[in-house]
Amino acid sequence: MILTESISHNCRPPILWIFLFWTIACGIAFVSLGNLPLRDFDEATVARVALELNQKSGLERLLPSIWDKPYLNKPPGLHWIISFAIGISRNFQNNFDFLPSEFCIRFFPALFSTFVVPLGGLIQWNLRPKDRIACITTSAILLTLLPIIRYGRMAMLDGTQLSAIALLWFCLSSIKNNRPTNFNFLGAGFTCSFMLLLKAPVIIPALFASLLPLIWEYKSKKYFNNFSWSWFFYGLIPGFAWHVWNFISYGSGAFWLWWGDGAGRVLFEKGSGSELGVLVPIIEILEGGWPWILLWPIGFLWACFSLNTRWGVWALSTQIIILGSILPLKMQLPWYIHPFWLPFALVCGPPVSWLIHREENGYIFARKILRKIPYIFSLIGLCIFTFSLLLKLNIFNFGEGYFYAIFFISLAWFIGGLLLSNSRKNIRKIGFIGLIVGSIIGLFFFVSSKFWLWEINENWDVRPVAEFIDGFPNQQIFIRNSFERPSLNWYARKQIKSFDEENKTKCKVLKKTNAWDLYTCND
Repeated sequence: MILTESISHNCRPPILWIFLFWTIACGIAFVSLGNLPLRDFDEATVARVALELNQKSGLERLLPSIWDKPYLNKPPGLHWIISFAIGISRNFQNNFDFLPSEFCIRFFPALFSTFVVPLGGLIQWNLRPKDRIACITTSAILLTLLPIIRYGRMAMLDGTQLSAIALLWFCLSSIKNNRPTNFNFLGAGFTCSFMLLLKAPVIIPALFASLLPLIWEYKSKKYFNNFSWSWFFYGLIPGFAWHVWNFISYGSGAFWLWWGDGAGRVLFEKGSGSELGVLVPIIEILEGGWPWILLWPIGFLWACFSLNTRWGVWALSTQIIILGSILPLKMQLPWYIHPFWLPFALVCGPPVSWLIHREENGYIFARKILRKIPYIFSLIGLCIFTFSLLLKLNIFNFGEGYFYAIFFISLAWFIGGLLLSNSRKNIRKIGFIGLIVGSIIGLFFFVSSKFWLWEINENWDVRPVAEFIDGFPNQQIFIRNSFERPSLNWYARKQIKSFDEENKTKCKVLKKTNAWDLYTCND
C-alpha cells in the first residue's frame, strides 16, 4: 500500500474561503443571540461573576467574586472580557440599575468561539501543505457542526476554550525546519497563558496532544539545543502570575480551581447528569457529528496508516489524547466533549476532500466504502426531508418549530449527496458547496428560533418569578425547589436559595398569583 499526500499546484492557503466561512460563522453566532434568557448553571454564573468584576476597581478586579464571596470555581479570563462588554454597554445606558442584556453577556464568548473555523482550516493546511480542498473542507465541517454552534453561542467557557486549543495547535503545527521558531513558541505560550485563565486543567491534554507530534518528528531536540523553547515560558508568565496571585490571596483555597472544582471533581465525583457515565460523551458525538460522522471511522483508519505523514501523526495524537482525557471522567456533562470536535474535523477533512477530487494516486484505503458515502447522505437527507413535509402537513403534531431548519438541511444532504456521487469533479464541487450552503441556511433558521437553547425547556422560566418578587427588594427570599437557580439569582439581582420546607413552620401568604405564591415563614 502506497501512502502519499494529496498536493495541488497552488502553494497558498485558500484565505478567501477561510475568511468567508469565518464571516458566516460570525453571522450564525450573532443572529438572535439575545432572544432567550441565560441558562443554568453556567451562563447565569458567568454573567454574575462578570457583573461583579465590572463593579470593582484596581487590583480587586484581579480576583473574581460571586455574591460578594470569593469565586474559586474557574479563573476569570473570559469573565474579565465579558465585564469589559458590560462596561461598554453601560456607557449607552442612562440607568445603571438595569441588567446587561443577554446579547451583551454572550457577545464575546460567541465571537471567540468562531475563531476555531478559520484556525482549524489553517491547521489542516500546515499538516497537509498545498491540499487546498482539505483545508476548505475542515473549516466547512467546523462551521456546520451543531455542538460548536450551540455551545459557542452560550456564555460558557467551552467555545472560547476550543478556539484557544486551535490557536495553540496552529502555532505549534506552523513550526518548520527552515524557519525561526521563537514566535511560534511565544504564541503557543501566550495561548497557554490564556487557557490557564479559562479551564486551567484542560491545558494538560491540549498541550500534550500537540507536543507529542513534535517529538515524533524529532524537532524538539533541535529546539532544546538552541533555546527556542524558552520563548514558550515567556508567554506563560501572565497566566502563571495570576495563579500565583490567587494563591497568595487565598492560600490553599486557590487549589480548588485545579482539584476541588477542577481535575479532582471530574475525575472522582459523579455529579448530577452523569448517570450514564461514559455514554454521555459517546451519545453527544453520535448526536452532534452529523453528517460528517459517517466519514470519521474512515478518516481515523486513514490516519493510523499514515503515520509517515505530519497529518497522520497529528490527527491520531490529538484524537486519542483528547478522547483519552475525556472518556475516563467520573463526572460527564455533554459539553465536556467539546474539545473533541477540532481533532474530529482534522480527521474528517481529508476523506471529504477525497470525495471531491478523487485522485487515483492518492489515498486508496476503503475507497469503495468512501464512494458509497454520498449515497448514504442522499438517503438520510431524503428520509429527513420526507419527515419535514409530514410535519408541515400536520401529520405529526410535534417539532413544528424545527420545520425550516430540518427542511433546508435535509434538502442539502439529499441534493448534495447526489451531486457528490457524480463522475465529474466540477459537479462534485457544486454538490459539496450545495451541502454546505443548505446546512448554513438551516442553521440560520435554527438559531433564529426559540429552540437553539433547548435546556431552557427542561425547567421553568425564571423571569416571571424574578418580576414577581421585585416588590420585596429588602427581604431575603427563599424558593421551595430542590436546587438553587443561578439564573433566578441573576434576573432577581439577589441570591435566592432553596430551603428545606420541613424546617419551616407557621407560614402565611404575602402575595398570590395564578402561578406563584409568596409566603413568610418562621423557624
